[in-house]
Amino acid sequence: MSWRTVVISKSAKLDYQLGYMVVRQETVSKVHLSELSVLIIESTAVSLTCALLSELTKKKVKVIFCDEKRNPSSELISYYGSHDTSVKVRNQIAWTDDIKQAVWTEIVSEKIRKQAQHLDAYDKKEADMLYEYISELEFGDATNREGHAAKVYFNALFGMDFTRTQENCINAALNYGYSLILSLFTREITANGYITQLGLFHDNMFNQFNLASDLMEPFRPIIDSKVKEMELIKFEHDEKMSLLSIYQENVIIAGRNEYLINAVKIYSRSVFDALNEKDVSLIKFYDYEL
Repeated sequence: MSWRTVVISKSAKLDYQLGYMVVRQETVSKVHLSELSVLIIESTAVSLTCALLSELTKKKVKVIFCDEKRNPSSELISYYGSHDTSVKVRNQIAWTDDIKQAVWTEIVSEKIRKQAQHLDAYDKKEADMLYEYISELEFGDATNREGHAAKVYFNALFGMDFTRTQENCINAALNYGYSLILSLFTREITANGYITQLGLFHDNMFNQFNLASDLMEPFRPIIDSKVKEMELIKFEHDEKMSLLSIYQENVIIAGRNEYLINAVKIYSRSVFDALNEKDVSLIKFYDYEL
């Protein structure tokens, strides 16, 4: 089972040899592709061979490319994540509005529950308001309890003057962390044969990852928790590396302790089962000690 997250943060040449990714810098190091789960190319001074990219795609390694500011900007996604992709896409198109809204209702409920638990961990009285929002949740979140909960949640967590539109180190960290989570979901969606553009709730014509944006919602509070703990006064390379540790965070899902990467796989597949079987009880959410 793949488990390693590798970050290439300075000038290097990467190529493929006999099952290994070879990293050529001042010294030469090797990583067997069977161990590699996520590869982040943080520097624009890195060159890769097509042979390596092809093998990384075959092994379903998530490859994230960063821009000149070292922020994630794109990723490598296979055209053929599953042998029965055409069947899966036809199923995806056939998902009814009723089952999509039912699954979305469960996702929103769980997201707000995780946010409330996070506020509880900091003894914030606003947690009670979020639990109340869950009880008020309507089918498909018709009254936008998610949006109301988000405003209460972020103000309680980071201060009444905080908004998600500000340019500051907290928002930079949140956006960076969310992009890391989003990349895990795009990998799982394509690996299971579905396409990322067709979402359940998210429907932005300019968003290539509508479905991933839907599925990742209950996982956002994990990033929020890490950013809160960091007490940021800046957000640079060291802080980014600290956030990358979330890939190896332990959570409980389906009665087992799992790395976050594996939990995303289990949860995603359970959501697809729920959509295809029209049964929201099949969804497996995680537990995490915030």
